[in-house]
Amino acid sequence: MKRGYRALVLVTTCLAFIVVTVGAYVRLMDAGLGCPDWPGCYGELSPAHAASDIAGAVAAQGGEHGPVSLRKAWKEMFHRYLAGTLGLLILAITVVTWRRRAALRASPGLPVALLALVILQAALGMWTVTLLLKPVIVTLHLLGGMATLALLVWLSLRQLSLRSPGLPRASRLRIMAAAALAVLITQIALGGWVSSNYAALACVDFPTCHGEWIPQMDFEHGFQLVRELGRTAAGTHLAYQALTAIHWTHRIGAVLTVLFVGALCIGLLRVRDTAGYGVMLALILAIQVALGVANIVAGLPLAVAVAHNAVAALLLVTLVVINFALSRVSSEFLP
Repeated sequence: MKRGYRALVLVTTCLAFIVVTVGAYVRLMDAGLGCPDWPGCYGELSPAHAASDIAGAVAAQGGEHGPVSLRKAWKEMFHRYLAGTLGLLILAITVVTWRRRAALRASPGLPVALLALVILQAALGMWTVTLLLKPVIVTLHLLGGMATLALLVWLSLRQLSLRSPGLPRASRLRIMAAAALAVLITQIALGGWVSSNYAALACVDFPTCHGEWIPQMDFEHGFQLVRELGRTAAGTHLAYQALTAIHWTHRIGAVLTVLFVGALCIGLLRVRDTAGYGVMLALILAIQVALGVANIVAGLPLAVAVAHNAVAALLLVTLVVINFALSRVSSEFLP
């Protein structure tokens, strides 16, 4: 029973990572409105069943260069099929945990929280489409996906025999690890805001922006949460200075992330029991920074942009693993 449950949780966690990555691909391919209704596609089960409706929409928009095309519809629906499967697996985990909690010696609290989160994610996915890619909804949908992945990783770690560091010095890293995780979550939110506002190329030079360290920026309109895509809250066109403010803030967040996560890497490397975590975290952080820079200097290649999102999820997973391991340090070692 425990072995089967463990396998179910691990498979679901891997699928969550795939869903997050595919979601980034769909967003970067501008395929989020490939099917303008929800949960089906023009009221049908698949784009194949809605081929005539899609052809009509393509003709009305003057070609396949707009938000609707058969290929974009398939990409959007493939993501929905994966997300739906993920939701069913989380439902199965919740039911099994609740019914077999005595045999599994597991509390159903976390699976129930995951089920509630995935229901919210479904609603955000629907609103992403029906509200025409409102930046705040798209960003919350991204954060919900990352939160689902993080909680599933935590649940998976409960099923594994993970050896915890037992040194007093290792226990002092708990605060650093929690701070690094909080900073990373904030940076992921900023990255989502950049992506949902199509501000990734608002600055095309590096390390400066428009040839300046502090360019002209409009933070007031750039960070208005309740507004349409490309518009201010008043309905006027969103100025380029607002997009610059969004992009520049993400760069500053990247610097802070490197400082906090880098400091944690150094702390982990100084303790024998946690040195392996330090090496792994430093490697993933370096790859993520390189991908971020490559996105700018190479003009946002699709493969690099998708990899940047995937490695952000991997960095989140790594920090969740480290926080889990450090949380198991015996309280007798706490300073």
